[in-house]
Amino acid sequence: MLTAATSKELLVSGSHLLINDRQKDVIKNGGVVISGDAICAVGTRTELRKNYPSADQLHEPHGLVMPGLVNTHSHAAMRCFRGLVEDLPPTTAQHKHIFPLETEIDRKTVYHSTLLCIAEMIKSGTTSFCDRSLCSEEVARAAAQSGIRGWVGEALYDSPSASYGQLEDVFSSIEEQILNYQSHPLVTITVNPHSICLCSPALLKRSKIIAEENNTLFVIQLSQTRGEVKECLQGYHKTPVQHLESLGLLNEKTLAVHCLHLEPEDIELLAERGVKISHCQESNMKPASGSVPVAELLSQGVNVSIGIDGYAANNVDMFLQMNCLAKAQKAAAMDPTVMDAETTLRLATQGGASALGAADRLGTLAIGKKADLIVLDLNQPHLTPLYNVPSHLVYTARGADVIHSIINGRIVMRDRQLLTLNESDIIAGMTEISERILMAS
Repeated sequence: MLTAATSKELLVSGSHLLINDRQKDVIKNGGVVISGDAICAVGTRTELRKNYPSADQLHEPHGLVMPGLVNTHSHAAMRCFRGLVEDLPPTTAQHKHIFPLETEIDRKTVYHSTLLCIAEMIKSGTTSFCDRSLCSEEVARAAAQSGIRGWVGEALYDSPSASYGQLEDVFSSIEEQILNYQSHPLVTITVNPHSICLCSPALLKRSKIIAEENNTLFVIQLSQTRGEVKECLQGYHKTPVQHLESLGLLNEKTLAVHCLHLEPEDIELLAERGVKISHCQESNMKPASGSVPVAELLSQGVNVSIGIDGYAANNVDMFLQMNCLAKAQKAAAMDPTVMDAETTLRLATQGGASALGAADRLGTLAIGKKADLIVLDLNQPHLTPLYNVPSHLVYTARGADVIHSIINGRIVMRDRQLLTLNESDIIAGMTEISERILMAS
């Protein structure tokens, strides 16, 4: 079980401390003190050094200390498919290429591919992710090994699973994983029916019961394509959102992914039920699936967060995801004031934490919260001069600017070097795996 790297306090400081998403709250020459897995003090470096004289120090004279980024939807095991299926409609890509390939990959491939994705996430500033994959126990194992914070779930379908066989065996595996990780400090098991198109009402309701019995998230892809909406209207005479409502599946523990094609009454219903949304802007743009009306959802009180999705995203860098989301939303609305930098940054931090039911632990740097934070190097041409921190993070920064990453009080990356994973071995292993995948494709 992963713990903090040291029992002593650790003072992490830089030229700027961003405790949340607001420029007005930036502390110059600020830092945080970590004790165990949590933050015990926040303030200027001068006062923290005075109050904690024996603390170890990680100081960057030109560093920005900020909350770690939260990715609320991914398929980490599909990282091995990057670049293999491109420029196709999403249904064609999934059903004719990706789904058949998924049946060919084994547990070792899932584990190794997940390690590669996690390595990339940590190196680009992500400290928490929510994932749905096949062979989810291998995804959970990789997350636990790496030291990243993960919400992990097995993909559920009406048809037999490529991972665990018949549906009863899949449910048994999920319940076993929930039991195995119920006390883990980093890994939480979720319940993940794929979508209304691939899951019967009975499967959806059973999944929700298991999620509620175990007080975990119910995660589902919802209203992702026009085809899904059309099929639902033909089969149930309801939109996908209304269909889930009729089954009693919408509440504050529901995380709905995508939600690209919503009617006004759908948005009202999502807001009323407290449903959280994971928006995958870049992933949905690439196959031209559509775009979520994020500003409208936010205006009605819906919690929106950011996900990277799977093979179609091609990019796990949450800084670039923020950049893409803000600009795409402005362009769609033809309004430059839509999705300002602070709002967009909030989606990637506090919005993500809320979506995962962890707002009391993650998303901001405050006393008592878990020590999940990153440090960026500001001493670079593209980040100079610095007038507004949130603006730089959304429109200018990139994952490669992250130099240190701390998760649950443990330094998992220092000076761009991963400390919990062997990056060279992971890359070499994926090169070998990719040759087998290419032969099977």
